[in-house]
Amino acid sequence: MKNSIKLVLWDCLEKIKKIPDNSVDLILTDPPYNIAKYSTWNIKFDWRQDINNDLAEWDLKDLNPLDLVKEYKRVLKSTWNIFIFTSYNMIWKFHEAFDDEFDTFQFMVWHKKNPVPNFFKKWFLNSCELIVACWNKWHKWNFKTQAEMHNFIESWICSWKERIKWIDWKTLHPTQKPLDILKHIIEISSNEWDLVLDPFMWVWSTWEACKILWRRFIWIEMDKIYFKASEKRLWVNELENLTFIEKINLIKKITNKSLLNLKLDISLQLV
Repeated sequence: MKNSIKLVLWDCLEKIKKIPDNSVDLILTDPPYNIAKYSTWNIKFDWRQDINNDLAEWDLKDLNPLDLVKEYKRVLKSTWNIFIFTSYNMIWKFHEAFDDEFDTFQFMVWHKKNPVPNFFKKWFLNSCELIVACWNKWHKWNFKTQAEMHNFIESWICSWKERIKWIDWKTLHPTQKPLDILKHIIEISSNEWDLVLDPFMWVWSTWEACKILWRRFIWIEMDKIYFKASEKRLWVNELENLTFIEKINLIKKITNKSLLNLKLDISLQLV
């Protein structure tokens, strides 16, 4: 897919202003959920991997959906769709910002078949996430069956083979989304060679889904560590002579080396 990738290291609220009017067919993105202040209880075990509920510092910065509406409306074509992963504490903010701006505001529920376990049995499992879905009257749909039209979808959380790892095989991004869910949304809401925009790129899972489904894509990411990991993921996945396990090991090796150096550079700049 030549000329299909546009990868930008920048603040999405600024860089999206450079995208031409009426050029994007689908916005599919996963902005911060702003739940870090609630997710602070870590649990240590001596018989299994610890459960770490800490999220990255970027989730502590408040996201205001009102800041997104104007530019999203400008760049989208008339047959567009929007899908935005979010959480219980943010869904009302998206409704408040988006509902009056578009013909339809709905949501999907993604049920995770294997959520993080709750060993204390004192509250619900965190087994569901929400996905904002917006469109106007002439939007694009590719439903083939009634089953595809449900706004309740299920999958396993991002599997080990999909997870981007770095030091000591730790997960690089805490909320990386599974390819199955991303592919489902892309298939029902866009066509081959359509242009997909992801303003919160993280570690390029949406890119991989678009590549499989022959969509063009623009990605914006402001975090240098995630951006560097995405570059490595792109390069490694383009290698044709490696087995799947060899690709995983190579991604881990080059990500460890380059990201450790990058984190040191960032620390020095902040001192």
